[in-house]
Amino acid sequence: MAKAWQHPFLNVFRHFKVGEWKRSTKEGDVTPVTDKTLKCTVYRIRGSVSAGNYIQLPQTSTQSLGLTGRYLYVLFRPLPSKHFVIHLDVATEDSQVIRVSFSSLFRELKSTATWLQFPFICEAGTSRKDLAGVAPSGARWTCLQLDLQDVLLVYLNRRYGHLKSVRLCANLLVKSLYTSDLCFEPAVTVAEARRAKLPVTPVPREMAFPVPKGDSWHEHYVHIRFPSVGSRASSEPARKSRSPPEAVFRGRVRELVPPPVAFSNPFLDGVSPAVQMFGPTAARPVPRPLPEVSLFCEHSEVPSMNGPRDRSQEPSARAEVTDKHTAGNGVHTAAPESAVVPVALEDVAPRQPPGRKQSRPEMTLGETVFEQRSFLPDPILKLKGVIGFGGHSTKWALWTKDGAAVVYPCHAVIVVLHVDTREQRFFLGHTDKVSALALDGSGSLLASAQARPPSMLRLWDFQTGGCLSLLRSPVHALCSLSFSSNGVLLCGVGKDSHGRTVVLAWGTEQVGRGGEAVLLAKTHTGVDIQAFKVAFFDETRMASCGQGGIRLWRLRGGELRSCPVDLGEHRVLELTDLAFGQAQDSHTLYVCGRSGHILEIDHRRRAVRRVRRLLPTQTPGGHSSQKQPFGAGGWVPCCVGGAVPMLWADAAHPLGPGISISSLSVSQTTCAVGSDDGYVRLWPLDFSSVLLEAEHEGPVSWVCVSPDGLRVLSATLSGHLGFLDVPSREYNTLARSHTAPVLALATEGSRGQLATVSQDDTVRVWDLATLQQLYDLRSPEETPRAIAFHPTRPVLFCGFASGAVCSFSLEAAGVLVRHRRHQGAVTGLAASPDGSFLFSSCSQGTLAQYHCSTTRCRVLRVTANMVCRDAHPTPNALVVSGDSRLLAFVGPSKYVVTIVSTASLEELLRVDVSALELASSRLDSAVAICFGPVPPGHLLVSTSSHTVVVLDAASGRVVRELSGVHSVACPSLALSRDARFLLTATDRVIRVWDYPAKASPGCQVYIGHSEPVRAVAFAPGQRQLLSVADAIFLWDVLGAPGRSPSGSAGDSPGAPPTCEAGPGARQPEDTEAGTGGLPRQQVPVPSQASPLQLGARAGPLKGADGAFSTSDEEGPSQESHNPEGLHQASSLPMLVKEASGAGDGAQGAPGGTWGFSMHPHSCGWATARSTTKAQARPSARPDCYRHFTARYKASSLVKSASVPSARVERLLLKAVVGYNGNGRANVVWKPDTGFFAYTCGCLVVVEDLHSGAQRHWLGHPEEISTLALSHNAQILASASGCSSTASRCQIRIWDVPGGSCRHLLSYHDTAVQALAFSPDDALLVTLGDYGDRTLALWSVATCELLSSVRLPEPAHGVAFNPRDARELTCVGQGAITSWLLQQRGADVTLQVHREPIPEEVGAGELTSLCYGAAPLLYCGSNAGRVCVWDTRAGRCFLAWEADDGEIGVLLCSGARLVSGSNTRRLRLWAVGAVPELRRKGARARSSSVFMEHELTLDGAIVSAVFHDSMDMGVVGTTAGTLWYVGWAEGTSTRLISGHRSKVNEVVFSPSASHWATCSDDGSVRVWSLAGMELLTQFQVLNQPWGWAPVLHPQGSAGVSPLGPQSCLCLAWSPPSCGRPEEQQVAAGYSDGTLRVFSVSQIAMELKMRPHRAALTAIAFSADGQTILSGDKDGLVAASRPRTGMTFHVLSDHRGAPISTIQSTNKECGDLGAEGADLWLAASSDQRISVWASDWPRGRCELLDWLSCPSPTLTEFPSRPPPCLVAFCPWDGALLACAGLGVHPEVVFYSLHQKQVVEKIPLPFFAVSLSLSPGAHLMAIGFAERMLRLVDCESGAVQDFAGHDDWVQLCRFAPSAQLLFSAAHSEILVWEVSGHLATEESLGSGSWPPWRRS
Repeated sequence: MAKAWQHPFLNVFRHFKVGEWKRSTKEGDVTPVTDKTLKCTVYRIRGSVSAGNYIQLPQTSTQSLGLTGRYLYVLFRPLPSKHFVIHLDVATEDSQVIRVSFSSLFRELKSTATWLQFPFICEAGTSRKDLAGVAPSGARWTCLQLDLQDVLLVYLNRRYGHLKSVRLCANLLVKSLYTSDLCFEPAVTVAEARRAKLPVTPVPREMAFPVPKGDSWHEHYVHIRFPSVGSRASSEPARKSRSPPEAVFRGRVRELVPPPVAFSNPFLDGVSPAVQMFGPTAARPVPRPLPEVSLFCEHSEVPSMNGPRDRSQEPSARAEVTDKHTAGNGVHTAAPESAVVPVALEDVAPRQPPGRKQSRPEMTLGETVFEQRSFLPDPILKLKGVIGFGGHSTKWALWTKDGAAVVYPCHAVIVVLHVDTREQRFFLGHTDKVSALALDGSGSLLASAQARPPSMLRLWDFQTGGCLSLLRSPVHALCSLSFSSNGVLLCGVGKDSHGRTVVLAWGTEQVGRGGEAVLLAKTHTGVDIQAFKVAFFDETRMASCGQGGIRLWRLRGGELRSCPVDLGEHRVLELTDLAFGQAQDSHTLYVCGRSGHILEIDHRRRAVRRVRRLLPTQTPGGHSSQKQPFGAGGWVPCCVGGAVPMLWADAAHPLGPGISISSLSVSQTTCAVGSDDGYVRLWPLDFSSVLLEAEHEGPVSWVCVSPDGLRVLSATLSGHLGFLDVPSREYNTLARSHTAPVLALATEGSRGQLATVSQDDTVRVWDLATLQQLYDLRSPEETPRAIAFHPTRPVLFCGFASGAVCSFSLEAAGVLVRHRRHQGAVTGLAASPDGSFLFSSCSQGTLAQYHCSTTRCRVLRVTANMVCRDAHPTPNALVVSGDSRLLAFVGPSKYVVTIVSTASLEELLRVDVSALELASSRLDSAVAICFGPVPPGHLLVSTSSHTVVVLDAASGRVVRELSGVHSVACPSLALSRDARFLLTATDRVIRVWDYPAKASPGCQVYIGHSEPVRAVAFAPGQRQLLSVADAIFLWDVLGAPGRSPSGSAGDSPGAPPTCEAGPGARQPEDTEAGTGGLPRQQVPVPSQASPLQLGARAGPLKGADGAFSTSDEEGPSQESHNPEGLHQASSLPMLVKEASGAGDGAQGAPGGTWGFSMHPHSCGWATARSTTKAQARPSARPDCYRHFTARYKASSLVKSASVPSARVERLLLKAVVGYNGNGRANVVWKPDTGFFAYTCGCLVVVEDLHSGAQRHWLGHPEEISTLALSHNAQILASASGCSSTASRCQIRIWDVPGGSCRHLLSYHDTAVQALAFSPDDALLVTLGDYGDRTLALWSVATCELLSSVRLPEPAHGVAFNPRDARELTCVGQGAITSWLLQQRGADVTLQVHREPIPEEVGAGELTSLCYGAAPLLYCGSNAGRVCVWDTRAGRCFLAWEADDGEIGVLLCSGARLVSGSNTRRLRLWAVGAVPELRRKGARARSSSVFMEHELTLDGAIVSAVFHDSMDMGVVGTTAGTLWYVGWAEGTSTRLISGHRSKVNEVVFSPSASHWATCSDDGSVRVWSLAGMELLTQFQVLNQPWGWAPVLHPQGSAGVSPLGPQSCLCLAWSPPSCGRPEEQQVAAGYSDGTLRVFSVSQIAMELKMRPHRAALTAIAFSADGQTILSGDKDGLVAASRPRTGMTFHVLSDHRGAPISTIQSTNKECGDLGAEGADLWLAASSDQRISVWASDWPRGRCELLDWLSCPSPTLTEFPSRPPPCLVAFCPWDGALLACAGLGVHPEVVFYSLHQKQVVEKIPLPFFAVSLSLSPGAHLMAIGFAERMLRLVDCESGAVQDFAGHDDWVQLCRFAPSAQLLFSAAHSEILVWEVSGHLATEESLGSGSWPPWRRS
C-alpha cells in the first residue's frame, strides 16, 4: 500500500530536489535548458557514450527511492539522430532487485532472472528487419507510462514491491518523473474511454503538456502505455493459457514491439511484450474502430473519419414528436429501418398518405421506402419489463418528487420504477445509451442525453411520458445535466470534438407550453469537471468540482462565468461529487474526493470551512479491521453494523490513503456517502458518528437521498441498484444487471424462469413474474457459453468455453453431473421437449448426445465433424422439433443444414443452402435455424443473404421464402407455437412478422436496445416474448394467441392450452345482461384523515426482499366460441345438454351448460376410471403462484424400518420448528374450539396457541400440499404428492378429537391443488393440479369416490356454495365453472355451466374465489383484480383493482373481504354495499367499496383463515412464517417462524438454555431452548452470489450456486471462554469470511477472512481462545477471536473439503504428546487427522492419521458417502466414525490401541451422526429420510420416520434429554427417554451384535 505522501501522485524531480544534486547525482553533459514547446525548464542529457552522461536518483546505489506507486510516468523527448537509454531498478516483494531497461539501442527483447531489456522503436521508415534506429528529426515529447506491477508479473511472474532507483542516460530531454497509483489518460477523450470501458482519470495539470488552442493533444505529443491494456487484462491468466497479450495501436504513436525470439525463460515462451498506444483521433458521428496506421512512419497521416454524414441517422433538432407509440411502452415502426443505426420512429419514419402500398418491404441507404401494410393490433407488442441498469455509466439514478419511484437509465431506455409495487414505465426514443439524466424540482420535466456523438438531448413530460423537445447538443458528448429547482434552467457539461470541457445553459421555461429549449450560454473551460450542480436557492448560481479544483459559476447577461475556490493544500485532490446544503441559512457546499476527503465550502466567502477524511483502520499485524476505542487525537469511532470499521479524522493528519468516495447526497439533517469499498454510510451533518451503513457487492458509484430524507438510493459499478430504508434499517434491492452484453437465453415454463448467459462470464436465473434475480452462477475457472433448461425438471444445463457441460439442480442448489466430452468451446445446447435427450456442440465440430430423463444425465454418443466449425455465433445453433423427433444444426459446413434423428443421430436430411439462390454470384450460408409447429413440420433457416427460407423438414423442399428480411444477417429467429408470429432480430431492432400471410407478410419494427440483439424467444405462455442484448426486455404480445395445430408443440408437455378469437366470437352482452358498462377501474382508498389508515404496517424480514411469485400479469384472454374447442381440449367423453334440458347434442357453446355423465363403481367406464385413470399429456404450469409445486428432493423414502413397540420407544417427537411456506391453504383454525393446525414437510402439526404444546400426525410419505377442516371441526383432510413408494397422491382423513387417521384415499396422479368440504360436511371435493387436471367428489361417511371428471384446462381453486351443498364452483383461465350435483339412486351426475369472463373485466385468469352474501361470488385474478358475480344470473356486474399482483387468497364474511397476493400485501375491504350494487346492474359502480386496512408481510400470501367477524386471523407466507393478524389494532404478530432454505448446523449454549442455527439464506438464528422461540437473528445482506460447497445425500461436497451469502457452519463458545454473559457464536460463510457474534449484546464483534474458499467446518478450542476453521479446499486455520489474527494454517487435507472439526479438553500425555487440547479434522475423501495442541504456546502436533478407501463405484455410482467422525463423550480417546470404509457401518477407533475396536453395521450409509453426552446413545441420520437411535451398550436400534427429506443433521443437546434433527429447512425436536446410562436397556428382542475387530 502506497504511503500517503505519494498519493495521488508524486513529482520525483521536485521531491528529490533535482538541480541541487544533494539527493540525486549527475554525470557528464547534463544541462538545464528552456524548451520552447513546453515553455518550461527541462534537463538535456547528451553525449556520445550513454553510460557516461546521465541523471541518477537517488544519489548512491546503496540508497533507495522507496516509491511504491504502480505507474511511473516519464516525460521526455529523444534527441534527433541519437540513441538513449533508461534504466529502472525495481524491487520485488521478496526484496529481489530487477533491472528494467528501455533503449533505442536494443534490437529485441532480452530477459534474465534479474534484467529485462525492451527495444524502443522511434525511427521513421525503419524496416522491420532493422528495428534499432535513432530518433527522427521531428521526435516529439512523449509521456511514457510504465505499469511496473504488470511488467514484473507478465515477464517474470514476480510481484512488484517498490521503485529503487532510476538512471536517465543520454541522449534525451526530460521534464520530470512522476509516480502514482492512478492510471492517467491524457491520450483519449472521456467519451472514448467510457465506450472502451476503461477507467478514466484526467492527467493532473502539473503533468499536462500545453496544447495550442484548437489543436489536438495528439498532434503535438505521444502517449505510450506499457504493457498495454490487453496484456494487463491477460496478465493473471497468462500463467495458465500462455497466450501472448495482444497489442492495440491507435493513432500515430511509437512502438515497443520486439520480433519473435527464442526466450530462455520458460514462462516467457509465447509471451511477447505488448503496448497500448493512443494517437490522434478525429471527431466522428458514430463510434467505430480507429483505423490502423503505419507504426514506423513518424509522419504518416491518419485518414479522416469525418466523412459525409447520413442525415437519416440524425434527427432534426426541431423534430416534432407525433407518433403515439413513441411515448408509450412500445416504440415501433411499420417497416425496417437502416441497418447502420436503428433510430426512433419520429426520427426517421415519414408518414405516407393512406392507401399507398408497396409491393414488398424495402429500405436502402440511398432511398427510404416504407411499407404501409401491417397487421392488427398495431402495435402488437408492448414493453412490459426491463432487466438491467446503467449501460453508459452506473451514475444516474434519481428519486421522484414524492419519493415513491426511482428514475434510472437502462442503456437506451429510461425506466421509472415504483419502489413499492415494482411497476415499471418507460421513456423510449433514445437510440444510444443514455449518458445523463436530470429531473426538475416539481417533478414535471425530465431531461436526458445520449452518448452517441453528437449528443442528443430530449426533454420529456414526466407525467405523460411524451417527448416535448428534441434537440442536438452543440457539444460532442454530454456527460452531466442539472435542473434548477423551478425547472426554467437546464445546465449541461460535456466535451467538444477537441476534448475540451464545455458548459452550457438552456432556458426551458417555454418547453411545456409548446415552445423549445433556448441555448442561453455556452463557455469553454480548461478545468476538469466531474460534477456540476445548479443551486436550489438561486438558478443563476452553480458549482462544479473536478481534478484539483472547485469552481463557483454564475449566469449573468447571457454569459457563464466562474471563479475558483482557494483550497490551499487540498488543491491537488481529485474531487468526484458535490451537493448543496439543504438548509437555507447554511450556505454550505459539500464536496467529496477520491482520497476520502469531504470538504465543507462556504460558497458566499469562497473559502474552505472544514475538511474531513474517511480512513480505513486495521490492527497492526492483524488480518482484519478492529473497532477502535475512544481516545485522544480527535478520533471518532463510527457504527460498524457488520462491516469494516471506518474512522473520520482531521484531514490535516497524513494517516495514509483514504477510502475513495465516489458520490454524496445531502438532506436536511444527514449526508449519505458512497465509496469504492462498497459501503453507503449515512452521517449526521456534523459527521460525529455513522447512523447507518450498507455493504454492497461492488464499488458504490452513486447515492441519492429521497426528498423526505428517509431513503438512500445507491448504485454500484456491478450493476446493482437499491435503497436503504432509514426508519426500518432495511436494504431493498431494486435492480440487478449483467455488466456486459447478454449472449443467449433459455426459458422454463413450469416455474416461469429465465436464464441468461453474458459476456461478463456469469449465468443468471431470473423470475419472469417479478423480474428479480434468483441465481447468479459464476466460476473464476470457467467461462459459460450456452444454456438450456430441462423441460420437465428443475435442472439447468450450461456449456463452458473449456468444453465442459454441467447439469445444475435449481432445487437442491447443486451440481448434478459434469461431462467433458468436447475439445473446443461449447457453442450450442438443446434439450428435447419431452425431456429425454440433451444435445451439445462445440467449436471443433463435435456433437454429443446425453440421456437426461433421470436425475444424472449420462453420455450416449459423441460424434466428430458433425457441426460447422466456422458457423456464425448464434443461440440457435441446435434446435429440436416440437415432437422431440428431429434435431437440426448447421454442419458439417456453414453451407449445409443437417437434420438427424434425436434418438439415434442418424442423418435424415441434408440441405445445401448455398444452391438455393441460383442467380446469386456468391455462396449463401446458414446463420440461424428454427423449427415450426410439427404439423406441417417446417424448418426456418436464416441465411447470410438476409433471407429466411422455410423448408419442409421431411423432404427438404423450399416451401416459401422471405427475402429482404434484414439488411444484415439475422442471428436469431423464433416462431410462435401457433405459427402466427415470426420474430427476427438483427442489429438493434426486433421485427414481428405476420407469418400466415403468404404473399407479402407485414411486419412491425421495435427498437429500444442500444446494442445488437443477440437472441429473441417467446415466453413459455406464448403471450410474451423476450429479447436480449445490452439488457433483457420482456414484451407483452397484445394480439390474442391462436390455437396450436393438432399435434403441434402446443399439445406437448409444457404448453398451456390456447384459444383463438375469430369473427364468430360472441360479443359482450348488452347492459341488461350486466357485462357492459362495468364500474370504474380504481377503488377509492381512505383519505389521509381517515382513521382506517392508522393500522400498523408489518415490515418484511431481513433478506426477504420481494415476494415469491411465479405469476405473470397478463391481459384479458379471449375465450374461443368454436363448438369444437372443448372437444379438442378434453380427452374424455362429454355429454352436452341444451339449456332447455331436452335432448343430447354433440356440440355446445360456452355460456351454456355442458357436463360429464358419471356413475359410481357399479359398471362401465366409471369403474375403469376409478382404478385406472385415462392418461393425458400434462399441462405446463399455469402463470399463477396459486399452484403448489413440491420442493425437489434427491432423497428416497426408506421401504422398511425397525419400529419398536410404544412402551419402549426412546424418542418422542416433542416439537417441530418451522412452517411449510411452499404449501397452499395449509393452515386451519377454528376459533370456537381453539383447534389450530398447519403443515411442516410431511407432518401435520396441531398446536395449542395458548401453551405452545404440539401434537404431530405422521403418515404422509411426501410434502403436504394443502389442508381442509370440516365445518364442525371433527374431520381434517390433508393431501400429499406422489412418491417413489406410491404412484398416486395420498389424501388422509383424520379424526380431530382422537388424532388418528380414519381413511386413506388415493386418486390423483401428481398433486392435489385444493380440498373443500360441503356445508353439511357430507362431501369432500379434491382438485388435482395442472398436471392432473381432475376433480373428484368423495363421500365423507364412506370415503367412496362418487364422481370424477377430467378438466379441459387447469383449475386454480374450488369452493362449495355455503348455502347449497349441491353446488360448487371452480375458477381457471378465462372463465368460472359451476357444477351442480344431481344424484338419482346410485347414479351421480355433475351438471356443468361455464361462464366466460367479460373482456371489460380485464381479469385474464381467475386464481381464487370465495362466496359472499347470497348470491355473490368473489373471484381474484392474476392481474390483481377482484370481480363479483351474481350466481343466479350468471353474470359479472362489478370489478375493481384490488392489488398490483396476483390474488391468491380471498376470504369473505358478512360485509368484509380479505385479499392476499404475491406482492406480500394483505388487505381488508368493506363490501357491505355490494349487494345493493347488484341490483343496479350496468349502473353499478365500485365507489362504495373501500379498503379499510392493509398489511405488508414477509412473503407472498399462500394461506389465510379468519374469525367470522374478520377481526382476527392467521396468515401464512412463502417465507415460512405464520402471522396472527388483528385488524382492530392493525397489527401482525409472528406465531411460527423457521428457515426457508436448508439448515446447515445446530449448536447449543454450554448452559443448555439456548440453541442456534445457520442456513443457506445467510442467517444465524438464536432460539430459546425452553420455549423454542426465536430470540435473535443475524442476517448477512446484499452479498455477492457465487459458488459454494454443499453436502449431497450419500455424497461428498459439491459445488452449488448460492444466492445471498450462505452460512455453512456454526460454533458456540465453550464455558471456559469467559463469563456466561460473554457468550459468542462463530459462523463461517461461503465467501471465506468468519464472523463472531455476541449473543448478549446482539452485535457482531469480529469479521475476518482466514480463508479464500468457503468455510465448511468451524470449532472453538477447549479454552475458547482459538477458533479452528476448515474450508472446501482442505485448509485448516487457527485464529484468535480476540485479535482476529490467523496464526497457524494446516494443509494436510488439501484437495478435499473439510467436513468435520471437533475439539475436546483432554490431557494428551497418555497419547504421547503435550497439550491439553485434543482436536480432529475430517475431509470428504475419508481422511481423518487427530492433533494435540497447546495453543498458548503455539504448539500443534499430529497424533494419528486415518485413511480408508471409498465405496466402490458399483455401490455408489454418483459420489462417495460423507466422512463423519466425533469424540466419544464417555471415552475421550475413542473416535466414532461413519463413512470410513467401503461398508455402511459405524466404527470405533481407539487412539491408545491405534486400531478399530468395535463396529456397528448400518442399513445405509450415514449422512449425519451425533453421540449423546449422557447415556451411551448414538443418533444417525440417513438419506432415506430415516433417523436411527443406537444404544451402544446393548446394541439395540430404533428407527424413526417423519422427515420430508434426507436427515442432513442430528445433534444431541448438552443435557442429553433432547435430540435435534434437520431435513432441509425443517427442524424436529425429539425428547430422549431414559437418557441416563444406568437405566434399563431398550426392551427385549434379538438385536444385531457388534463385530469386534
